[in-house]
Amino acid sequence: MKIILKRLFEVNFMPSKNGALPFLFLAILASCSGPQDTRSADEETRFVDSVLTTLTIEDKVGEMTQLTLGSIAIGEPYNLVEPQHLDSAKLYEALVKYRVGSILNCGNHAHTPEKWHEFIHEIQTVANQRSSHLPVLYGVDAIHGATYTSGAVLGPQQIGLAATWHPDLVRQGAENTAKEVAASGIPWNFSPVLDLGRDPRWPRFWETFGEDPLLASEMGVAMVKGYQEGPSPIGATLKHFMGYGLALSGKDRTPSWIPERQLREYCMPSFQAAIDAGALSVMINSGEINGIPVHANRTILTDILRGEMGFEGVAVTDWEDIKYLYTRHRVADGYKDATRMAIEAGIDMSMVPLDFGFTEALLELVREGTIGEDRIDLSVRRILTMKVRLGLFETGGFPPALDTYPELASLEGAAARAALESITLLKNEGTHAVYHDQPILPIGGTGQIFVTGPTANSLNALNGGWTGTWQGTDTTYNTPGRPTMVQAMKERFGRNRVKHEELAMDFDGSDIAAVVRSIQRNRPECVVLGLGEMPYTEIVGNDGDLSLYANQKDLVRAIHATGTPVVAVFIEGRPRTFSDIEPMMDAVVMAYLPGNYGADAIAQVLDGSFNPSGRLPFTWPRYPSAHVPYDHKYTEQIHTDFSTNAFQPQYTFGYGLSYSAVESSGLSTDAVVYGMNDTISVSVQLHNTGEQSTAEVVQLYSQDSVASITPSVNRLRAFDRVVVGAGETQDVHFSLPIQDLGFIGQDMNYTVEPGAFGLRIGSEVVGIQIKEFNENN
Repeated sequence: MKIILKRLFEVNFMPSKNGALPFLFLAILASCSGPQDTRSADEETRFVDSVLTTLTIEDKVGEMTQLTLGSIAIGEPYNLVEPQHLDSAKLYEALVKYRVGSILNCGNHAHTPEKWHEFIHEIQTVANQRSSHLPVLYGVDAIHGATYTSGAVLGPQQIGLAATWHPDLVRQGAENTAKEVAASGIPWNFSPVLDLGRDPRWPRFWETFGEDPLLASEMGVAMVKGYQEGPSPIGATLKHFMGYGLALSGKDRTPSWIPERQLREYCMPSFQAAIDAGALSVMINSGEINGIPVHANRTILTDILRGEMGFEGVAVTDWEDIKYLYTRHRVADGYKDATRMAIEAGIDMSMVPLDFGFTEALLELVREGTIGEDRIDLSVRRILTMKVRLGLFETGGFPPALDTYPELASLEGAAARAALESITLLKNEGTHAVYHDQPILPIGGTGQIFVTGPTANSLNALNGGWTGTWQGTDTTYNTPGRPTMVQAMKERFGRNRVKHEELAMDFDGSDIAAVVRSIQRNRPECVVLGLGEMPYTEIVGNDGDLSLYANQKDLVRAIHATGTPVVAVFIEGRPRTFSDIEPMMDAVVMAYLPGNYGADAIAQVLDGSFNPSGRLPFTWPRYPSAHVPYDHKYTEQIHTDFSTNAFQPQYTFGYGLSYSAVESSGLSTDAVVYGMNDTISVSVQLHNTGEQSTAEVVQLYSQDSVASITPSVNRLRAFDRVVVGAGETQDVHFSLPIQDLGFIGQDMNYTVEPGAFGLRIGSEVVGIQIKEFNENN
């Protein structure tokens, strides 16, 4: 902190006209004292409070205002003049007249590091001209790498990362993202998404870590620590607090009906874990829960987020969401009323982001006494604290030297590895072209491989939304030199061996007929189909039908009719249903949205260079209206014939195959009866039955036999990624505290009830009993 204050005095506050700030900071510096382990926090608090006392109400409200880059650039926000430059008049108005404290976004597309430095340097230079000299806090959506920095390393989207079940790898990827984002001059990242992906109709499903609270929590903590605790720390933002992913209709920003108990049971844990890990900010759910827009819900934003969960950081709105309180939700009668509702609910910063309506409305509310300045101080103190922790008062917010930008070669390994580990083999049958007693994958032999399908030759499909542009569909901003799936296959299998037939997303029957004729002429060993989706996000991705597109199904049928084996590779952000054509596929591979290194990862799995280890982080429904998660209730298993086999997804949560199968056996616990404060020691033996080393994801589930709240059939309680050598046997151990076997009870409190439980790994289940008392005492 002494370094911060010294630099702040020497560099940032010398231009002060009246000299009051430098003398004040010297006084603070001289008075710093106390125990070493508490002094830093004390100094931080005193520093922030001292800055706060120098600010006018205009400064404070400006700190709570966030504008988009497009609003201060030359041109209209959605139609900027290219090449882009900041508009000096707009910039001065925003930063000096309105004292705006935060800027976000990218001006509609990615920029080079040099351009980012130009933007940030100009912004901070003008910010230093205002009387407060406060640095601007810049934020961006860098959700699978530095997505708005040209040429950056782009790994898998979150749904693919979840399929690795490898938190350490996720943390390394986040650290690398932070290196590039920080080197671009940006200190704040709007990531990770900690909403659950329990309904694949939702168009932001692929931005999540899947359907399970524990998996999302582990991955979320890893990502937050990677962003904030690595060698180039940036601020993490937990999105979108909370319940955003459970819209009743499955469409983006539409109403959610979530009882409080379910909100606490499913939606809160991932956020709580990341808050406990020190996340600096949260972004708020754009939708409504039970008829109340979350941006106006004090119970959620203050009572729960602050009071119960202990969050002390910055709560920022999503895009225009205060304005939407009156233009969309219609719970306010104008901008001023909407602003009052949001601030009273607990919002700290408004992502306005195009005008000064929020700023003017909030100033008026304070001046007339509707909102007290002490309430404003509460938010501004949080914002200033975040700026201190991100080092903005040391650097003035100016970007680092360009020659400090990291070498991409040092970052690519983690992204490429994550892509490899995410690829999930879901089916492997059929007949191998050479070894007829073996499955079709990996592809052997020397015969021709025919590749087609709408995602087979698209880098955009591999990367998904928020890549280069908001929707991720503009090929202009693709990373030069990164291959598509078919290009990577040509590199792996040889260009002469791979025959490609191009298909766009809107191909029709005549295109299918041309593909069939080409297959009949070439007589390939197999056909590899790139199926799935083109990029989308948010409302643009709303879709009323979860089925795989009809033309893609027709393509599978036509190729199957030729008698040629079919390998289906799904490149998509959500599981589209295809049960009617699944029997026509000899192999099924889920690639998710694996990023710029995903094409080679797919090719390595197909040729056997890599033994697939990905496991589904969601339940793949068999039918469009059957999206039931793995942790469903017993009543959801009742079939129309009154049997209990109604839950029949295409593929279950946690499922995935490898080329060398690992079997588990000998599941046991160290006791049968446990007390409430005990810890269960769980053991299981793994045996690799094949000839390749395999990374197996061992998943431990609990089954509560009787509970005061209807229990789930299964709940994930622990997992571990274990490498088992070819032909080897390995013991795996879990320590599971009894207190992890609880749930949110009728009184809305977490509880663990005594009784009978089952613990499951694979198909084995072992029973235990929990007693009210501790048997050992």
